[in-house]
Amino acid sequence: MTTLSLEQIAAKLESENSADRMVALANLRNVPAAEAVPLIKKVLNDESLQVRSMAVFALGVKPTAECYPILVKLLETDPDYGIRADAAGALGYLEDIRAFEALVRAFYEDTQWLVRFSAAVSLGNLKDPRARDVLLKALDCEQVVIQQAAISALGEIKDMGAIDRILNFAQSEDWLIRQRLAEALGNLPSVKSVSALKYLEKDKNSQVSQAATISLDRLSKAESSVDS
Repeated sequence: MTTLSLEQIAAKLESENSADRMVALANLRNVPAAEAVPLIKKVLNDESLQVRSMAVFALGVKPTAECYPILVKLLETDPDYGIRADAAGALGYLEDIRAFEALVRAFYEDTQWLVRFSAAVSLGNLKDPRARDVLLKALDCEQVVIQQAAISALGEIKDMGAIDRILNFAQSEDWLIRQRLAEALGNLPSVKSVSALKYLEKDKNSQVSQAATISLDRLSKAESSVDS
């Protein structure tokens, strides 16, 4: 992809062609946040949902003081659930601990599973142990993807007290749940984790068994560094 100048990016953002506007947003990748955010803001209310989605994501990876309040407002008020989910995800990328309450509210109050999924993922990204209760609640959701997100996030926040709960998923029919479990256990050093990982290492799905092997190696190295 040809790299555009800041002036060319600004011009393409004014184009009537949504593909041009998406190309412009993609070209902001290497632009400093302070210069990128004013341009991103121009298309936050774009008529194209794809452009809006890209813009919201961009705010998560181009952090300035403006990004947090904009994303929280989108999460709480945007009528499109896809944009609310994008905002929840972008708040996770920001890793701004102030987003904790807004993400918890979104998980409990939003009626769309995609938003709740994004909120659970981002609570893991924040690595805030206060997320424990909402993530344990997420394990009981009917949507498998939310269970996957909760298992991963409980690993991210290193919640040792959740080990027994997530081990209930060791024989899940969904291989992605078993993979997320194997990955999460790599952050939760315990005898139970090692035992479960040895079991998952024999999983019929290669991605699950590989994840278990990697987590066992991580736990082994962590134990070695403590001993030394």
